[in-house]
Amino acid sequence: MAELDGRVPDGARELTTGQANRVWHINGPTPYVLKQYGTAARAANEVAALTLLAAHHAPAPRLLAADPNAAPPWAAQTAVHAPPVPANQFLNQIAEPLAAIHRIPGPHVGRLAGAPRYPTWRAYLRNRLDTYAAAAPNLAPVAAAIHRELDTADLDIEPRLLHHDLQVGHLLHTPGGLLLDWELAAYGDPLSDLARLAVRLQLPDPTHLLSFIHRPHSTAARRLILFWHIHQLADAALNTDPHTRIRASRQLVVSATCTYATRQTN
Repeated sequence: MAELDGRVPDGARELTTGQANRVWHINGPTPYVLKQYGTAARAANEVAALTLLAAHHAPAPRLLAADPNAAPPWAAQTAVHAPPVPANQFLNQIAEPLAAIHRIPGPHVGRLAGAPRYPTWRAYLRNRLDTYAAAAPNLAPVAAAIHRELDTADLDIEPRLLHHDLQVGHLLHTPGGLLLDWELAAYGDPLSDLARLAVRLQLPDPTHLLSFIHRPHSTAARRLILFWHIHQLADAALNTDPHTRIRASRQLVVSATCTYATRQTN
């Protein structure tokens, strides 16, 4: 393999269009994938995640070289020759790789690198919720209800590695399954991964995914629904696709209003 320096070689095939990050597949005696990032923080976080995953022999591409401080930031990863798992098989095949990832403990809460660390999971979620609420002032009443729930929920957890961007296309059909795109990885509550997945799959009820958790805690359903609403608010506030923002906003208003109005009357 030629020396990896972050430059796109002749003959590279771009795999992305119109995104902040750009990704190319490079053929050769040892094919690899070159990824250039929109921000140094995302590059640093994915590099940290891939390094950690390799140390734990977890299902992910192998990092070949990287420079998060370059212009643009970049990372080279092994090319995995396997098709994405189809949407109708995704839930059946995600359980095994997700369980392997969630066994990896974290030393703090929040992103692995390139971003602030948090002393508690609640502090991390408060920061995210404040960011989303500020970006979506039209959803202020719903955001306030979520904030009240966040302040009273039992969030005493041991941080675990989260992929935090689970969606169709990020899971490859390999023995045991292999997950791509780790730039949003964080340490936190594994239920947040399931909540994000429920939003991406547009599930009407996220508690169906509790079957992924062995002997779930008595507070698991309440936490999962709370995280589901936070991820819906994130989409409603910040998603770059206007149709996704509108859909998330409508779903959030209905689901959160129903959940927290019912709780207040009980």
